[in-house]
Amino acid sequence: MNDKEPLLEMRGICKSFPGVKALDGVDFSLYPGEVLALVGENGAGKSTLMKILSGIYGPDAGVILMDGREIAFPDTNAARAAGISIIHQELNLCENLGVAANMFLGRERVLGFGYLDNRSAERKTREILAALGLNIDPGMVMNRLQPAQKQMVEIAKAVSQNARVIVMDEPTSSLTASEEKILYGLIGTLKRHGVSIIYISHKLQEIFCACDRVTVLRDGRLVGEAPVGDVDEGRLIEMMVGRPFANIYPPAPGVPESAPVVFEARGIASDGVVEASSFHVRRGEILGFAGLVGSGRTEIAKLVFGAYPVTSGEMILDGERIDRNSCGLAIRRGIAFVPEDRKLEGLSLGHSLTDNISASNYGRISRRGVLDRRSVRKLVGDGMARFRIKAPGGHTQAKALSGGNQQKVILARWLSRKPKLIILDEPTRGIDVGAKAEIYAVMRELAANDVAVIMISSDLPEVIGMSDRVAVMRGKRLVAIVERGEATQETIMAHAAGGSKSA
Repeated sequence: MNDKEPLLEMRGICKSFPGVKALDGVDFSLYPGEVLALVGENGAGKSTLMKILSGIYGPDAGVILMDGREIAFPDTNAARAAGISIIHQELNLCENLGVAANMFLGRERVLGFGYLDNRSAERKTREILAALGLNIDPGMVMNRLQPAQKQMVEIAKAVSQNARVIVMDEPTSSLTASEEKILYGLIGTLKRHGVSIIYISHKLQEIFCACDRVTVLRDGRLVGEAPVGDVDEGRLIEMMVGRPFANIYPPAPGVPESAPVVFEARGIASDGVVEASSFHVRRGEILGFAGLVGSGRTEIAKLVFGAYPVTSGEMILDGERIDRNSCGLAIRRGIAFVPEDRKLEGLSLGHSLTDNISASNYGRISRRGVLDRRSVRKLVGDGMARFRIKAPGGHTQAKALSGGNQQKVILARWLSRKPKLIILDEPTRGIDVGAKAEIYAVMRELAANDVAVIMISSDLPEVIGMSDRVAVMRGKRLVAIVERGEATQETIMAHAAGGSKSA
């Protein structure tokens, strides 16, 4: 398969935690200048394998070799010294410091008497950025950079540490399509410099853009590896989930125009947030919202939910005008909202599943102001069963769950209230294909039960696959609504970018 000797090998790697065998004899190899995709569902063992590679965990069995020699990483410093660098999905940057300060954080260049040598740090940073073809000011404060630029700084930081292997964990989770192309170009530059990359992503289409070879894990075991050109997306999904997977998107039965309108927005706006926009959602319909980053997709959803004031226009729910709105009133009226950032806005990570699922439901599960334990157990048990939440029990803290299971906890909380309208902002971001399929099925089930659904997504195949109609945002206002039969990536992007097809 490759006539070079591997740069890195992991042989027979095993790792167990109480009650769980996370890795069971996994073999793994990486060649010089190769981009290797590491894929698998949440819980497949990807993170555990990478934590062993980076010195966070030690293996229970197995060996690691670099350049054919056995090596051990007792801690993260040892792994970094050997040339292993990990760029996490949540970037490890200090937003209030400059680019150069972040580049050499913990490795500061100093003059006599302990003074920082900022001029030397900026000069070296400029050299590294130039070698990678990046036009970023070393003195720029991080919080003024775009998400893609921050990602590039993390990669440049790894290069400055003489990284030979860079692990990229969900590197495009906060990038636009154009920013992804910049990332792929930088990956190509790294390859030409002989750097090897382990690329972890739940967006399988990315693998065919960026990677040379793919390794698939399932339930802690290696189930297959192949050159990217020898597999397609359907085959990868089948290897990941262990069964044939014909279509991830459930069939859309269609919504008749005569279906009652559940929610209608008539020229709603919020000063400085959303400009006048009009749309409606019918009973049993999934209305997708698309648009470029900054177009106002999330803002219009939060406006409907009461997080922003309506400064002009009007909203109508079930035929009744909403004269006053707030998040609390929206919830009581039957509007639910699943936010984009589930960790920051959707969950209390340090609290249990029971606490998280019960939140927003206290009025239904309490008597005279005291929680009824039997009602709480039933609510939580029903939610965990319905969404097949994988956890030891309701006592498990939310932060211990995978991304997909965290999303299911939020859905379980809201759907127990039987909402009339549910807003889902990036409902499948950062979760595996199996969990995506389950959430898509839930969305279609909700629509079949006459719930109106608004879905916001930056994943155009998801928007097209799940939406009955697509509302397109541009410049903080709604510019077009595209019927399902006419929804293509080209048509949606033309509206979103202001091309010739725009309304």
